[in-house]
Amino acid sequence: MNVNKMVHMIAGLFILASLGLAWLVSPKWLWFTAFVGANLFQSGLTGWCLLSTILKKAGVPE
Repeated sequence: MNVNKMVHMIAGLFILASLGLAWLVSPKWLWFTAFVGANLFQSGLTGWCLLSTILKKAGVPE
């Protein structure tokens, strides 16, 4: 598994988890969904993603 697949999987998991928490616990969890979306948008514009940097340092192959 490479860094790009891991980033997509983790982002999708965070979005699904925050949507579930918004439904079950509090709608304020949608702010976390918005944060993940904004981070994905920013990484698309700049080509830099903090999560991919962390995963590379953790030894996940590119």
